[in-house]
Amino acid sequence: MSDQEALVSSDKTENVSQKIIASYKGWISCRHIMALFSFLGFVNVYAMRVNLSVALVAMVNASYSKDNDTSNECPNPNANTTKQLNTGEFNWDSNTQNLILAAFFYGYIVTQIPGGWMAEKFGAKLVYGLGVLCTSILTLITPLAARTSVGLFVAVRILEGIGEGVTFPAMHALLSKWAPPMERSQLGSFIYSGAQLGTVISLPISGILCQSTFLGGWPSVFYIFGTVGLIWFIAWIVFVYDSPGKHPRISIEECLFLEQTIGDASTKQRPAVPWFSIFLSVPFWALITAHFCNNWGFYTLLTNMPRYMKIVLRFNISENGFLSALPYLTQLILMFLSGVVADLLRRRQILSTTIVRKLANGIGLMGPGIFLVVISFIGCSRSAAVICLTLSVGLGGIASAGFQVNHLDLAPAFAGTLLGITNSIATIPGFAGPAVVTAFTEHNNSVQQWQKVFFISAGIYAFGSLTYAIFGSGVEQPWSIAKKNKDENIDQGPLLEDSEQD
Repeated sequence: MSDQEALVSSDKTENVSQKIIASYKGWISCRHIMALFSFLGFVNVYAMRVNLSVALVAMVNASYSKDNDTSNECPNPNANTTKQLNTGEFNWDSNTQNLILAAFFYGYIVTQIPGGWMAEKFGAKLVYGLGVLCTSILTLITPLAARTSVGLFVAVRILEGIGEGVTFPAMHALLSKWAPPMERSQLGSFIYSGAQLGTVISLPISGILCQSTFLGGWPSVFYIFGTVGLIWFIAWIVFVYDSPGKHPRISIEECLFLEQTIGDASTKQRPAVPWFSIFLSVPFWALITAHFCNNWGFYTLLTNMPRYMKIVLRFNISENGFLSALPYLTQLILMFLSGVVADLLRRRQILSTTIVRKLANGIGLMGPGIFLVVISFIGCSRSAAVICLTLSVGLGGIASAGFQVNHLDLAPAFAGTLLGITNSIATIPGFAGPAVVTAFTEHNNSVQQWQKVFFISAGIYAFGSLTYAIFGSGVEQPWSIAKKNKDENIDQGPLLEDSEQD
């Protein structure tokens, strides 16, 4: 074949590829199947993470900690049934309970950066899957550990955190291979909204299971959710692959579409991480700040909302589980919608990626802070408190279209590593938040003491929002582009030399 014929053939092939890509709709595709199972993975890990918040209420003998934990400031509409709740088998005071709740985060912080690095180097599918599997197995042995000793129970929770710590960084690494730039917000928001659905499912079901003598009470919480996690792992291994190039059932149209928009991830060599440039990046530090501040308020409410509803607002355990889940249902809906709207604004070039990220962060951080302040002045109004808690947690879901996917904007090739770094720092509120709550409420669970907790969280929310508004960015950073180009040139060097010798 002559050079001219080869050129014509190449042009025809390229035109055919462009037509296929242009006509590709992709409503049901391999990347959407990946997103679905990733979503279900987060449903599982969060169900296993938060079920303890409700189960702990049933596990602890209420009469033992009554003097320290119960506030008489608000009226108790369940006064006639209170005695039914004083049946827990463990005599754990407030400090012990907070140690147990915080233990998860001591392990969770350890594997964030290694999780991102391992996912980028060895494959995100395996790292993410094993993280959920580890958490599932440890959840199943939780009742045995709790009944053996407090120390063993805390150790199991730490190990759960270590296993689950790889999940978010690994998922960002997987998204960098499967999510086209103009679908990052909606795919990322959908996948990570699984955490909210897991919370929505876990809190009320845990409350029901704790009161069910037929199913065995609180231990059934851990047995059921742990078993579901094992079933999910089997499906994950069967249906999900690390990249489009490794998927045996992907269509030609979708494969070409993803190669055109992302590149052929299966043939690229992973570039070395530019650690020095990352930690000198101002937009990256703005991202860290936003992530940390968001998690402070989120974790404070996630671990302490059932306790606040029980000891201050005086909800019983069944009401507690359902009402504690309501805010996360709202967050789930707003999280998904914000991702769709964010990508729509970007795709139609109505707003730039940077403006979209800052706008989502502003609403998703300032909104929750405002309603936490409102809660502080509501007092014992149960219905008003539930509404404000719902709006506070719910509006936080909008930030998923902001800082949550911003790692993919700044440096797609290093998204897993970046999330590992930010999530490591943003895990600190997981154990610092409960410590602050204990410091203010250990000896006095009055509305005024909880008001201080809410004010601190609101102030941190505001700081994160303003910092990101000033210094945040949605543009791929020069150090990311330079590193990719440098490594690609190095990879091609020997090939160029060979061709010249020929």
